[in-house]
Amino acid sequence: MSEKSFQFTIEPWSVIRENKEYPTPIFNLLHRKMKLEAKDEKNEGDFYVLKAPDWVNVIPITKNQEVVLVEQYRYGIEQPTLEIPGGMVDPGEQPLESIKRELIEETGYSSANWSSLGKVSSNPAIMTNYTHLYLAEDCEMITSEKPRGDEHERINVHRLAVDKFLDFVADGTIHHSIMVAAVARFLLKNEQEARSEK
Repeated sequence: MSEKSFQFTIEPWSVIRENKEYPTPIFNLLHRKMKLEAKDEKNEGDFYVLKAPDWVNVIPITKNQEVVLVEQYRYGIEQPTLEIPGGMVDPGEQPLESIKRELIEETGYSSANWSSLGKVSSNPAIMTNYTHLYLAEDCEMITSEKPRGDEHERINVHRLAVDKFLDFVADGTIHHSIMVAAVARFLLKNEQEARSEK
């Protein structure tokens, strides 16, 4: 990825007070009293944010150039989705450790060939965390046991040719925004590599 070249000019807000309003196993709802002290403006406000652990996902590609995908039911939209594998960074883990574990747990596949696709803000308007994106190449199935997710997680594993996978992103079949962000980084990586070979 290129070095940061954009110069941010907007003044930051600072936290006056922060309270945990509501805890859940996945995130905590925080109430922040914040203030802005700009040259020409003073302002205070109440803001609500979700404090969550960092997340990880991976585009896993087999030696046959197939992407390994997971189909699961998503309770927010009350529909099944087709996604790349991913999950939360557990306490004490580094993001790469977490995604290697998640890939095996969700799909039975593993890889020795990993590269980072960077990280993205999960939703900077209301969330504190980042999602770390990875590419795993030459993936191989190392266990044929049924994928074991969390207590209420049921997973079906699918393999699609890379072109078909990209078609499903383009037509909206694959629509999870953080997954689409990983695809954008994947395509940018491929484009940069192609340019450097010229």
